[in-house]
Amino acid sequence: MAQTSSSFRLRIGHRRISVLFIGLGMFTLFTLFFALPSAVPTGPSLSKSLADHSLALPKYTEFSLPKYTDKLNPFRPASHKPPDQKNSKYGDSAWYSNWNWRSPFSSTTTMDESRSLLPPLKDRTPIYCYYDTSIERDAVIADAESALLLTWRRAWWAQGFKPIILSAAEAMNNPLYREMQGAEMNPTLKKDMMRWLAWDNMGGGLLADYRLLPMGSRQEHLLSFLRRGDFPELTRWEDLGGALFAGPQPKIAKAMTEALQNRQKKTAKDIISTVSTDSFRVDPSHEALAYYDRKTIERAYPKIAEGDAANRAQSLQSLNILINYHLHNTWQDLFSRGIAVLKPMPTHTTTLIEPAVELAKRLATCHDSPIPSSCPPNLPKCTPCVSSYPMKISTPARYKNKTDVYTIGTVPHPYTLRILEAFRSDVDIAYLRRETQRDYWLYRVFQELVGTGITAAGRVVTFKDTVAAEYATSRSLWLTAEEDSPLQDADWWFGFAIPKNVTDDGKSETPVPGPERRPKPVHDPADGPIPSDEELAREPELLKKAREVGKSKEENDVRIRVATEAWNLADTEAWRFARAFMARSRVERQQWEKEESKFAGGAGRDRSDDDRHSGRTRWKDDEK
Repeated sequence: MAQTSSSFRLRIGHRRISVLFIGLGMFTLFTLFFALPSAVPTGPSLSKSLADHSLALPKYTEFSLPKYTDKLNPFRPASHKPPDQKNSKYGDSAWYSNWNWRSPFSSTTTMDESRSLLPPLKDRTPIYCYYDTSIERDAVIADAESALLLTWRRAWWAQGFKPIILSAAEAMNNPLYREMQGAEMNPTLKKDMMRWLAWDNMGGGLLADYRLLPMGSRQEHLLSFLRRGDFPELTRWEDLGGALFAGPQPKIAKAMTEALQNRQKKTAKDIISTVSTDSFRVDPSHEALAYYDRKTIERAYPKIAEGDAANRAQSLQSLNILINYHLHNTWQDLFSRGIAVLKPMPTHTTTLIEPAVELAKRLATCHDSPIPSSCPPNLPKCTPCVSSYPMKISTPARYKNKTDVYTIGTVPHPYTLRILEAFRSDVDIAYLRRETQRDYWLYRVFQELVGTGITAAGRVVTFKDTVAAEYATSRSLWLTAEEDSPLQDADWWFGFAIPKNVTDDGKSETPVPGPERRPKPVHDPADGPIPSDEELAREPELLKKAREVGKSKEENDVRIRVATEAWNLADTEAWRFARAFMARSRVERQQWEKEESKFAGGAGRDRSDDDRHSGRTRWKDDEK
């Protein structure tokens, strides 16, 4: 009986609990929707939202669409073209420097299909050297010194600097020059003072000896630091003596004033010994710099030192050849796995990439040297170039981003590529639309790097980064197939005199007669198929036809060219970008060369520019 009563009370308890929960839920809802808005003081928007049983949603007008959609909108208001920039044309190429250069298609900013967007030119940090033109020299010695100065300028230019040669003219413009002339001092100290006076007159920065050259990778920490151009302290480098200084103009002037007031200036030989030790910050790190001073030459290159005593001009010429050999050999060591000449289309493009292959062969050969087995002063453990084991040259179809492989690419105009691919000269619009794949060149080149799922616009951005991003120029070179003289500035691009002729590899061969018994060169399947003699004979004719159509003004030629470009927008953008990028680098150097040729008596001038008629006549200097 007691158990029955207990079960009854339990059932009653469960029912009461259910009713209690239902009542609490109704009370909570009533309080939330009716009592809470009037009882709790809230802001106007919150009170209104709760009272109206609704949430405030943002209006569509509060959102702002991305800017690129405005550019793609065909109904947007018309916009003027950006104004032409100074020195922004070269031949048929035109460009506009803008921070938006990574846009897939330049015309969205330039409003001009033929005008390419390029990254803004970085300001080159000036590096000065002093050359006294007031001293009378024998003509042969003067030419040898000028060639050495040219090597100095070329090496620093390739590393991203602006090398400038100073002379007594800059020193005489310094207000301290008159005070120095009236002071009695050691003649050697006076020569050093002239360097500093000229340097101070230019506002400070970097002052180097013309026998000091950058000998290392562009990514070296010291070279990156020097390129930034920020030198708050007067700095010199340990064991380099007076070969390199960096500092601001006020501290340079202070050091010179202290040197002029030093009582030991009659016996002192340089400014370092006439100022206090705390005037300089001494940096022990200079692995990327090679200094060919007299002590180094006598210790490491006695053959050249012996020649200096007998024939000064010949010794300077030998030293210049040795430095170029070291610069070239250092470059070869950086790319130990060789040179890749891209050949995305395995057939019918051998003639197309022939200039790139020729350049690769010249880069892979060993440079002449008075001491072939020698190494630079800063790289005593280098690997000297041996003609019997030259750098490897490959012709892969895909681009691979590897730091130990240098890449040379040839970017063809889409029409050039299509006419070679079809292997006939009567390519028409119907063939383009029915038989060809759009933007196939970019697809082939970057198929391994970015995969197959990325859009053509994405491949264009990847290409632009590969060509023009930071440090990209030190690892690759991109030529255009239609350029008349694509290699005219190669020495300045690489920073050394590239051998003109490809030397023999030094390997013995079976004597004549019996050439059939000579071992055939081993062919790498990754380099693509070997073309037949008939194909090699036909390719130059088709390439010539493509170049003629590219320059033609006839209606039919213009129609097929425009249709090809419209069908291959991404490939066309890549071609124009590569052409404009190389053209701008050429214009930049020629403009600087033109300005600097007026100073220091023309010492260090690249006289080969005088023989480049095409570069001089096609260059257009806009005076805007």
